[in-house]
Amino acid sequence: MDSKQSPSPAVRRAPTPVKLVIAGGFGVGKTTTVGAISEITPLTTEAAMTVAGAASDQLGRTPDKTTTTVALDFGVITIDEAIKLYLFGTPGQDRFGFMWHDLTFGALGALVIVDTERIDDCYAAVDYFEQIKLPFVVGINMFDGKPKHSMQEIRWALNIGDHVPLVLFDARERLSVRDALLEVVRTARESLT
Repeated sequence: MDSKQSPSPAVRRAPTPVKLVIAGGFGVGKTTTVGAISEITPLTTEAAMTVAGAASDQLGRTPDKTTTTVALDFGVITIDEAIKLYLFGTPGQDRFGFMWHDLTFGALGALVIVDTERIDDCYAAVDYFEQIKLPFVVGINMFDGKPKHSMQEIRWALNIGDHVPLVLFDARERLSVRDALLEVVRTARESLT
C-alpha cells in the first residue's frame, strides 16, 4: 500500500428529519403553504367540494373555494445540511379531526395558520396543540397585505400567552413561509431545553 494515498473523502451525514404540522381552519392557506415551500411536488389530497359537505364546511365564509383537503398535504424542504423538514398539513374541517392524532404523532412542532377575517376557525388547532403540549407558532396569513387586527388583539382573541410566537407571513411566498417554519423550529428547540 502506498503511503502517499489521498485522504478518504469526508463522510456526509444525512440531514436530521424533523416533522412539522401545518394546521388551521378551513381555507386559511395550509395547502398553499406546503406548496409554496416544498422542494418536491407536494402530495395533496384535494377533492372537489360537494353539496353534501357544503353545509358542514360553511362555504359562505369562503365562497371561491372549490376544493378541500380530505386527508393531508405533504411536502419536504431541506433547511441546511443538518435539517430536513417533513411538512404534514392537516385537513381544516372538523369532520376530519379524527386524523390529527396520527398526523401529529412524532412532530417537533406546528404552525397554526390564521385568517384574521375568521380567527375563530383556528381555535380547534390552538386548543389541540395546547392539550397535547406540542410547541406551536401562530402564523397570520397576509391575504390582503396587512392583518385586520393588531397582534395584541389576535393574541387576546386566541387566548394564548406570550410564550406562543405570532408571525406575519404570506402563504404564497416561499421566503415568507421559510421564515415562519424557521420560527417553528426555533420555538420547538427552545421547548426542549
